[in-house]
Amino acid sequence: MRVYYKTPLMETSSESKTQYLAARNEFVAQWGVLGTSWGINRTMAQIHALLMVSAESLSTDQVMAELEISRGNAHGNLRDLVKWGVVRSVWKKGNRKEYFEAEKDVWKMFCTITKERKRREVEPALEVLGRCAAAAEDADCADCKEFHKQMIQLAEFVEMISNLMDRLSCADKSRAIPLALKFLS
Repeated sequence: MRVYYKTPLMETSSESKTQYLAARNEFVAQWGVLGTSWGINRTMAQIHALLMVSAESLSTDQVMAELEISRGNAHGNLRDLVKWGVVRSVWKKGNRKEYFEAEKDVWKMFCTITKERKRREVEPALEVLGRCAAAAEDADCADCKEFHKQMIQLAEFVEMISNLMDRLSCADKSRAIPLALKFLS
C-alpha cells in the first residue's frame, strides 16, 4: 500500500478536494462492479462503499444525491444493507430523518458478510443436497447409487466449507489470520 505524504507545495486545498472526490468516486464505482461478482446488485454495493468511506452518517436524500439514484432504489438497497448487518440506521437528535452508517471495521464487516452468506446460501444448499441424497438412498439402480454418492460427497464438501466459514467468522482476528494462512498454504 502506498502512503502519500503531502507537502505544502504539492497542491491547494481545492485541488486536494478534487483529487479526494475523484478517488472516492472511483472507489464507489469499482466497489459496485465488484459487488456484482459477489452476487449483490451494483447500486447496493455502491451505497455500501459510499457509507463505508463517509466520515459521517448519511440520509437517504444524501445517498440519492451522491449516487444520482431514485428514492425507491436508495431506500430498498439501504434496507437490504441493514438486513445484511453491514449498515445500521442511526438517528440524530433533533432531526426527523433517518441516517445510515456502515461498519468501518473490515474484519467485523467480513465476519458479518460471511455469516449472512452462509445463512442465505450455504445452509439452503445443504438442505437441498440432504433431500436429494435421501431421495436416492434406498434406490437399486446404478444411476441412483451414483447420484446418491455424488450428493453425499457434495454435502460433505459444503459442510466442510460451512465449518471453515464458522471458524473464520467467529474467530478473533488475531487467531483467524494465521488459520486462514495455514489453510491457504
